[in-house]
Amino acid sequence: METGMDQFLAFFLKNAKGMNFQQLATEFLPHYSSLVSKAGGILSPETLSNIQKALQDGKLKDVVDQIHEALTAAEDAPLEVAVIGESGTGKSSFINALRGLSHEAQESAKVGVVETTMDKTPYQHPKYPKVTFWDLPGTGTPNFLPDTYLERVGFANYDFFIIISSSRFSFNDAVLAEKIKDVGKKFYFVRTKVDSDLYNEEKTKPTFFKKERVLQQIQDYCLANLSEIGVSEPRVFLVSNFDVNAFDFPRLEEILLKELPAHKRHAFALLLPNFSDAAIDMKRDFLREKIWLDAMKSAALSFVPFMTFFSGFDLPKQEACLKDYRKYFGLDDKSIEETAEKLGTSVQDIRAYIKCWDFWSFVKDDSIPAKVTHCVESFCAVKGGPTASVIQGLKVYFLRLKFLNTVVDDAKLLLRKIETANLA
Repeated sequence: METGMDQFLAFFLKNAKGMNFQQLATEFLPHYSSLVSKAGGILSPETLSNIQKALQDGKLKDVVDQIHEALTAAEDAPLEVAVIGESGTGKSSFINALRGLSHEAQESAKVGVVETTMDKTPYQHPKYPKVTFWDLPGTGTPNFLPDTYLERVGFANYDFFIIISSSRFSFNDAVLAEKIKDVGKKFYFVRTKVDSDLYNEEKTKPTFFKKERVLQQIQDYCLANLSEIGVSEPRVFLVSNFDVNAFDFPRLEEILLKELPAHKRHAFALLLPNFSDAAIDMKRDFLREKIWLDAMKSAALSFVPFMTFFSGFDLPKQEACLKDYRKYFGLDDKSIEETAEKLGTSVQDIRAYIKCWDFWSFVKDDSIPAKVTHCVESFCAVKGGPTASVIQGLKVYFLRLKFLNTVVDDAKLLLRKIETANLA
């Protein structure tokens, strides 16, 4: 994938030199499609069409504006997730899992079997303040009847609804799902406490116990239950709130990403817990797409004389980018402190085997070729044009890609350490 991205960046700059924008516009969409995550990309179909038209017309400023608007929308997009269920179904545990919090954390949703949610309760993500999970009371109580439920909880504010049960889904759940569908919102049925069911089944029937068979029985039971109470083509996800890498949790997250609007995907992808290599890779793909778009924007801007001095490569900006990557993958100060405590080790021990903390090792180069390149870069920035574009586009692209790859490798290494400690 990276090879294709490198070729397209070079192709963009090469064709821009000859003003071959028609060919560039033709190649844009196939190359973009090759780099996005399997869950979809940041750019909407409308934005893709606008960029392609701007390339056809040779309007680089419009290309820059479209990319800038799309990236800003992705970074600023609020995400509101509604989680609905009766008492004891695992709502709070589910919300904590998505927020990446243990049940003992101070800001975690309170876990218990007694119904305490008589009104909607917001839980902000600890790292992403624009992401909020709402713990909503179950339907069927005098204050929250199915016919008026959505209006009472303010359905228009939520991006999607997760309806939770730890056993049977109720008739009220079915009625609510149909009402959510009628107002044009997405909903997902989640069956929690699957790990407890497996444990109980194995204890009571050790001779005949087969994990896959029990999971299929739970799935079939839920689907039949929902069909019987009137839900057409139901989708049910089996999860354990205490082992988010198991069962259907990864599949649920991937489907949620695919079905979110393009500008909302970025926020949701970044908050995914680093519970597996696949989850880390999913997050990496979204950031790699953003790097590529930033490089295109930088390359297009650098055609304008002197523009590089105002909006080009900036070391403080690059250092802030590396810090963001560390936060996204749980390698920031607070996350490392929490991980060190879980592993029973020190922060210094963890930092000793991860490489993403030394920013200057990424950017320092005192070699003669580097100094010559810097002089050429300064000269080209004054003139603008294709050479300045080549330098700025490649510089942003490869440095940030180096940041990202190093952080991803460190995140996977730390994950191995955690998995080993859990098995000990």
